[in-house]
Amino acid sequence: MSLGGIIFLVVLVGLVVALVTTYNRLVALRQRSEEAWSDIDVQLKRRTDLVPNLVETVKGYAGHERTTLEQVVRARGAAMSAQTPEARAQAENALTGALRQLFALAEAYPDLKANQSFQQLQASLGEIEETIQNSRRYYNAVVRDFNTTIDSFPSNFVASFFRFVKRTYFELDRPEERQVPRVSFGG
Repeated sequence: MSLGGIIFLVVLVGLVVALVTTYNRLVALRQRSEEAWSDIDVQLKRRTDLVPNLVETVKGYAGHERTTLEQVVRARGAAMSAQTPEARAQAENALTGALRQLFALAEAYPDLKANQSFQQLQASLGEIEETIQNSRRYYNAVVRDFNTTIDSFPSNFVASFFRFVKRTYFELDRPEERQVPRVSFGG
């Protein structure tokens, strides 16, 4: 074999190794993003599972506040039926807003604020919100790495050829919703 043939083979093997390595990195990042989304989804489901108990507890003290309670239930339903991260983020934003209204409503009912069950639900919701925030940060970091790899040279050629699609960040829409909802009513 001639020197030119050997150089050609070395370059070809190098390109194949680079292609395989880049492809495997993209697959690994895609898997990590799916796993990270699954972690968020689990926490969001835990949060939506708390809503019926919260609504029932509030209903016992403030049953005539039907509009707020119905809004929370509708927002929960929308959050449960959302399929994509984008739709889920929008639905979760609506649920967060509805829960804010529910907790604001509870301020007007001292007996409700003192209720042991309501306090436990508030504490559970606070823990879940913190876990969601941490999971969201991790998911967004993985998505950033994945999207950066898709956009970077030369992996952008591999990503395009194998049809890797950029992921969407899981973000809250409005600045006032970037804070965890207040869930304690200590006096």
